[in-house]
Amino acid sequence: MRAYERFLRYIAVPTASDENSGAHPSSEKEWVLARMLREELEALGATDITLSENCYLYAKIPATEGLDGLPTLGLIAHMDTSPDFADAPVCPKLIENYDGGAVELGAGRTLSPGMFAHLPLLKGKTLIVTSGNTLLGADDKAGIAEILTLAERLEKENIPHGPLAIAFTPDEEIGEGADFFDVARFGADFAYTMDGGFEDTLEYENFNALGAVFTVNGVNVHPGSAKGIMVNAALIATELSMLFPAEETPANTEGYEGFYHLTDISGNCERATLQYIVRDHNSERFEERRAFLYAVEKQMNEKYGEGTVVLNVRDQYRNMIEKILPHMHLVENAKEAMRRAGLTPRVEAIRGGTDGARLSFMGLPCPNLGTGGFAFHGPFEHITVEDMDTAVNVLVELVKLYAK
Repeated sequence: MRAYERFLRYIAVPTASDENSGAHPSSEKEWVLARMLREELEALGATDITLSENCYLYAKIPATEGLDGLPTLGLIAHMDTSPDFADAPVCPKLIENYDGGAVELGAGRTLSPGMFAHLPLLKGKTLIVTSGNTLLGADDKAGIAEILTLAERLEKENIPHGPLAIAFTPDEEIGEGADFFDVARFGADFAYTMDGGFEDTLEYENFNALGAVFTVNGVNVHPGSAKGIMVNAALIATELSMLFPAEETPANTEGYEGFYHLTDISGNCERATLQYIVRDHNSERFEERRAFLYAVEKQMNEKYGEGTVVLNVRDQYRNMIEKILPHMHLVENAKEAMRRAGLTPRVEAIRGGTDGARLSFMGLPCPNLGTGGFAFHGPFEHITVEDMDTAVNVLVELVKLYAK
């Protein structure tokens, strides 16, 4: 079975995670796909298959005879899809010999090169798109399909390989994909996530990240007798926001440039809150950004009185590169596997986070490989049959490299 055929089966199962549920997994729908995948792993001859109480599916592919002493290579993908857009059964369209131009999806939406400049590069391939009213689910059911297609090819083509560990996880899209990941049970020495992007993409750097909440405490009295008494929290909040550099926002940064992102501001005269996320790839600059937050708190309290502004900072994740550097074979072998699959490696820094980053700091070095998908989390999501095949070829070559 080719990867796209598996993929079409998986996307028929809605699996959006739910950040408001408080459950683990966050959605009962994730169990449906997990059980389907467990059955498929059994049919493929996987061993040590475990579906945990929190919907983490683990399995092993035994090594070729004589190679079981090699380190265990892990492959990971997530089962949930983004809750950002239309959690409903997907009705995909396959466009054979795609002409590289605009595609009418439905629901009044058009996928066009004007929006996505890479589309002409897909000319001649079989394009898989949505019907315009759901997302597609390539993030990350394409990764699942490619990993299981690899497992099938290893057996059918008698490809020599060392021991492999496979894991499919829930709730990555709401930042909880590594929360209950059992590294010891997984049993890999190192791993790769298969999670989105061009099939020639390798990512082993991500942002350092924190969340920050400024709470502004005001004093509210009747405006007719407010002089010298009123402290308007809403006005102070807007003043506070203006202290941040306007050029250092997501809308004005790219590549390795960090930012401050005001995600929410709300309140009234009595009380107001501002929520920020802060990102930077460079650890020193990241700490400078953290210090800036406290400097803003100090400046506002010096002006309006101690306790007027209260800052709460929560670290979210760190740049995985510091955990990858001691294991650069992961990077070099991934590049070589791509070259052997006919690709020119594209090394990019993630402008966001990844489960691989959290897993790296849990003791499992874990860069990310692309699956061939584009425009995730919305109705313009798309992927091609051929690029999924190529992603599988990359995995095959990677496994061969680790069998030496």
